[in-house]
Amino acid sequence: MAPTPNFWQQILATAKAAAAPVAQRQRQDFRQVQARTKGDGSLVTQTDEWSDRQLRDALQAAFPDHGLLSEETSHQLPENDWCWVIDPLDGTTNFARGIPLWGISLGLLYKGIPVFGYVEIPPLRQAFYGYWPGEATDLVGCPSTAYWTDLADTSAQAETIHSNDEALSPSHCFSFCTRSIHVLSKAERPEQPFPCKIRMLGVATYNLLTVGLGSTMGGAEATPKIWDIAATWPIVQAAGAQWHFLDGSPTFPLNVGEDYKATNFPCLVVARPELTEAFLPFVRSL
Repeated sequence: MAPTPNFWQQILATAKAAAAPVAQRQRQDFRQVQARTKGDGSLVTQTDEWSDRQLRDALQAAFPDHGLLSEETSHQLPENDWCWVIDPLDGTTNFARGIPLWGISLGLLYKGIPVFGYVEIPPLRQAFYGYWPGEATDLVGCPSTAYWTDLADTSAQAETIHSNDEALSPSHCFSFCTRSIHVLSKAERPEQPFPCKIRMLGVATYNLLTVGLGSTMGGAEATPKIWDIAATWPIVQAAGAQWHFLDGSPTFPLNVGEDYKATNFPCLVVARPELTEAFLPFVRSL
C-alpha cells in the first residue's frame, strides 16, 4: 500500500519523539558508564543496550506493521515492506572514552532500500534528516530534501542543507574513518599528495553527514554496517552529495532473510560527482 501524503510527517515526528529521551539519557550517562568488549571486538555499554530497547519499543508502538533491524539485537532483514534500521549509539568508543561526539541513527527502508533517515547528535543537540525516494514511483509525497535543525533552540526552524559546491582546495576537509586512515598510511604517493586536510571524527553517521552539510568535500568509511548508513544514505543524497559503494556489487535492495551483522558496505561520499576522481584513487583499496 502506498503511503498517504501525511505519512512522511508522521515518520519524522515519530523519529524525533523516539530519539529525544534516548539523547537525554545518553547525555546523563556520558562519563558515568563502563564499556565492555563484544565478540567482534567493538565496545558496548549499558547505555547502548538501554537505548536500543527504548528506540525499538517506541518505533514498534507507533508502527506495529514495520520491521526492525538493529545493531544490538536484530540483524536479519524481515519480510516487512517497511523496516527501521537502528544504531542506538553510533560512536560508542568516543562515548566510552569521554570524547563528546556520538550519534543516534534511525533509517527507514522501503522494500529493502533506505528512503528516510534521522540522525541526532546528542552532545551537539543537533539533528539531521532527509528523504530520498530514488526511483520508486509509489512513494507519495516523499520530498527529496535534507534538513538540519538546532534542537537547543526550541523556536528554531529546520534548515535545508546542501553539499559544498566550491572549487576543491587544500584548505577544504575530507573525513576518513579509523580503518581507512590505516590503509591510506600504507600508500606511498609523494607525487600526488592528498588534496584536502584530513579529519577523523569516530562517528560513521556524522562523518558522512558532514559531506551533506557542506562542511567537508568528501568522506570515506572502510567497514560501515547497514545501521551506519541506512539513515545517512538518503540524507546526503537529498543534500546533493554523490554516494559510491566501493565493492562494486549492487547494495540495495537488501535481501529478505539475510543476516547483516558481519556485512560491510565500504563507501566514498563526495560533495558532487566531478570530485569522485579526485578522491577515488586514494580509497580504492578500502
